[in-house]
Amino acid sequence: MNPTPRPPRHRPQQGFMLLEVLAALLIFALGVMGLVGLQANAVKQVGDAKYRADAAMLAEDLVGQMQVANRSYAALNAAFNSTNGTAYTAWQTRVTETLPGAAAYDQTVTLTQVQPLPALQGTNSAGAVVTGTATGLTSSTQVTITLRWLPPGEPSANGSRQLTLVTQIK
Repeated sequence: MNPTPRPPRHRPQQGFMLLEVLAALLIFALGVMGLVGLQANAVKQVGDAKYRADAAMLAEDLVGQMQVANRSYAALNAAFNSTNGTAYTAWQTRVTETLPGAAAYDQTVTLTQVQPLPALQGTNSAGAVVTGTATGLTSSTQVTITLRWLPPGEPSANGSRQLTLVTQIK
């Protein structure tokens, strides 16, 4: 005679809820760490944007000074060039006070004289070349301002930040 097999005993599942809680805490912790990383990146980007805005403001300030000064090429070159301009020196001081790490880099202002376009040429109804006379045209000055700085806490191996502004003053 075969004894009837006994049904297996079911033990209560203990600790299963604890595993679920631990898995949920792990997922939550990973999410929080991701948010903290995003927040740190956002703070860094805001700082970079502030320095870019400051650099643009400084460059536009120098262009504004050029607009209200004597706008002849010789006068602009004497006052605002990077090598010995008196107005440039005062502006350079403001740049090093405003932008972090700017003192370690050359802030350049390059002035280039731009001649007006020559008079237009055309042909008349007989086919002869006719040259128009250009009256009232004067040369202008192309200004290129390059600002460089290094944000705080940024290693110099990563390279500096740079803003270049090119405009023409007539």
